[in-house]
Amino acid sequence: MKKIKTVVVTFDIPIEKEEINLFRAAISNLMGRDKVLFHHHLDTDKYLYKYPLIQYKQINGKFAIFSLQEGSDELLKLLELKNNEIEINRKKLHLSVVSLHLKQHTLQIWDKFFNYRITNWIALNEKNYKEYHTITALKDRVLLLEKTLIAHILSFAEGVEWNVDKKIELFISDIHKVRWIKYKNTGFMAFDLSFSTNLSLPNYIGLGKSVSIGNGVVKKIKKNELLTYEQEIIQKEVYE
Repeated sequence: MKKIKTVVVTFDIPIEKEEINLFRAAISNLMGRDKVLFHHHLDTDKYLYKYPLIQYKQINGKFAIFSLQEGSDELLKLLELKNNEIEINRKKLHLSVVSLHLKQHTLQIWDKFFNYRITNWIALNEKNYKEYHTITALKDRVLLLEKTLIAHILSFAEGVEWNVDKKIELFISDIHKVRWIKYKNTGFMAFDLSFSTNLSLPNYIGLGKSVSIGNGVVKKIKKNELLTYEQEIIQKEVYE
């Protein structure tokens, strides 16, 4: 068990998913290049290869920043700045806060399961992409994705210095959508899917590749939301 601090700040700025990288650069310029957690660049050609503790998101169509641990301390410093103006495509924008959520989250393996959805999850690297496409049975493809998702959860655990001392159990209940997205001029398969696991995860945490710019966002599904979603599926099957 480990307790971690998370902060989610949503700003009154509409944003498209494709613009997140521009906002990340603008925030980095505002904070200064010495604030490495905001951009992960150690130098012009060197990167900080660890799980990002500050992540940029689109939440309900608005620009948002999610942070963990010491990243949360840095994010709160951003909110204290008197100069809270950034520039995107020569347009000046004020960082007016819509919502601010601070939370202590307990990471723990439980004897029950929690339901989640993950969107734009870049699951496959070059090696397991080839393996995925050599598999013909759907159940075996899902098994590979489940193993990969557990590996990404363990990478997150390492990033927040949590020693997982019990077995993570996880199963994918539905794959809603598969799409191609570009990252650094390379195309990647991205999955929207639902899964259940015996681990409690913070809302808006990122898993997989390029989580710092809004990919692999995890959101817990509440019981009433799960029921509504299942009803929509049944209704769709009946009327189609």
